[in-house]
Amino acid sequence: MSNKPNNPQVYKGNNEEANYVRNKLIEYNAIHVPNGIYEEVNLCLKNDNGDIIAGLNSAVCWNWMEIDILWVEEKNRKQGLGKRLLDEAEEIAKSRKCAFIKLNTFSFQAPAFYKKYGYKEIAMIENAPLGSNHYYFKKDLK
Repeated sequence: MSNKPNNPQVYKGNNEEANYVRNKLIEYNAIHVPNGIYEEVNLCLKNDNGDIIAGLNSAVCWNWMEIDILWVEEKNRKQGLGKRLLDEAEEIAKSRKCAFIKLNTFSFQAPAFYKKYGYKEIAMIENAPLGSNHYYFKKDLK
């Protein structure tokens, strides 16, 4: 008797199904990398009214932190908010014994910002999206 599914169909998954798939991969990875961790680390800055004006979404994976999103509301840029979020993320990463932080950004976003704070470009894809470049950065932690 075969364990192959009969004629599986491809469907667009919802959030619950995406989480199921993510958790299944985490389970598989845990078999191959013992003592691994996966912890979401999401930070935000709020104004006096309680409105979110900046945020950083990341995860600690094994021995690194991966920053997925860093956003600062346009009218609040150039005030050091992005740096505050990066600094806090770095402190959390160090406390979790991370060896490095990795992230990606586009040429129309913030590659110069990350370079300014010690992130090194490790890869770049041209024309992704068209007319722009997609950068990958890494910062080793001490």
